[in-house]
Amino acid sequence: MTPEILIVEDNPTNLKLASVVLASAGYTVRGAVDAEAAEVAIRAGVPDLILMDLGLPGKDGYEFTRELRGRSETGKVPILAVTSFAMKGDRVKALEAGCTSYLTKPINRQALLDEVESLLHRKWEGA
Repeated sequence: MTPEILIVEDNPTNLKLASVVLASAGYTVRGAVDAEAAEVAIRAGVPDLILMDLGLPGKDGYEFTRELRGRSETGKVPILAVTSFAMKGDRVKALEAGCTSYLTKPINRQALLDEVESLLHRKWEGA
């Protein structure tokens, strides 16, 4: 079964770029432009991994991640923060909100693929 990744990203260019990179690596990709659209996508099927932009409009990625962590169906889904927030302390803030890992924008294609593979491997290993 092909792993499914949900990308929650409000910037259409960044959403398309991440989608193309992950789809070309063989992943099934769904996109959502905000937390509300991501909720709809998750109700349609819980993904194997979520890429979370932390600077979402409305409910930001920190708040949405905390909500996802509090639910039985999404509590253990790896969440990779992908953000332009690169100030000292932003990584810690993301991890404290419940993100499993953290990458800064602009995204390095190979770093993204390596991190996604690592997170999915850990999920399947039960870590």
